[in-house]
Amino acid sequence: EVQLVESGGGLVQPGGSLRISCAASGFTFSTADMKWVRQAPGKRLEWVLGINRGGDRTYFLDSVKGRFTISSANAKNTLYLQLNSLKIEDTDMYYCQYEKTRGRGTQVTVSS
Repeated sequence: EVQLVESGGGLVQPGGSLRISCAASGFTFSTADMKWVRQAPGKRLEWVLGINRGGDRTYFLDSVKGRFTISSANAKNTLYLQLNSLKIEDTDMYYCQYEKTRGRGTQVTVSS
């Protein structure tokens, strides 16, 4: 069974940074295409960043280029998202996704 567990979210001031994580199990993580997506209540789901089995990154949102970085640690079956220079509009629930499966998410709130 595919399981994805996100963690590391929290409250941060504008301009601050966070690193969120996603612990994966139930599939071969090292050969998986993974992505981070986000969604706030009442808003549509947005794809943020993806990483494929070859380590290539894809930015789905222009607004995060130069600020967010996706990485993975295959030995730990863990996906990361480094969020820098955070803006109020980055406030969302962030989910990692493998194929059609997402975890429960981790809340990132940017507020002064």
